[in-house]
Amino acid sequence: MELLCTDRLRLRAWTTGDADLARLADLYSRDEVTCWLGGAPTVPPAELVERWRLVHELDPAHGCWAIEPRGGGPPAGTVLLKPLPQGVGEVEVGWHLHPDSWRRGYATEAARAVVDRAFDDGLLEVYAVVRPGNEASLRVCEKLGMQPLGRTTRWYGTELEAFRLEAPPD
Repeated sequence: MELLCTDRLRLRAWTTGDADLARLADLYSRDEVTCWLGGAPTVPPAELVERWRLVHELDPAHGCWAIEPRGGGPPAGTVLLKPLPQGVGEVEVGWHLHPDSWRRGYATEAARAVVDRAFDDGLLEVYAVVRPGNEASLRVCEKLGMQPLGRTTRWYGTELEAFRLEAPPD
């Protein structure tokens, strides 16, 4: 996957190296993270990395990237850009950050980078879905300038707050 960089972050493909797999296992084993995702992943980290690689292989515009602080340290979490289930060409931006990386602006900065790249590549809009009560992710949507669409069960079969961001005019 293509590397994206911001002032403070490198967004890179997750690997099956021991350090990445340990960080993914730690991230997705934390109740304070998975409660907003509908539960922990049901596959081991190495299989997650492989699935994310396949998503990107099917469409290079999509993927799940490790959010790596440029100053060093373990990945802060994951930022994703992927098709929404039951959607018709609709694309979701999302973020899952480790609690030790919360409240640093990494989610907003990483999401902005993948959204800007997607818009540069011709995508006209992106969506985000947030579980009600997830105030931190609601703030990220606001900081990104996303338009609230209200609650819906359309994509994941559970009630979520939906947001949309349109590409800027040329």
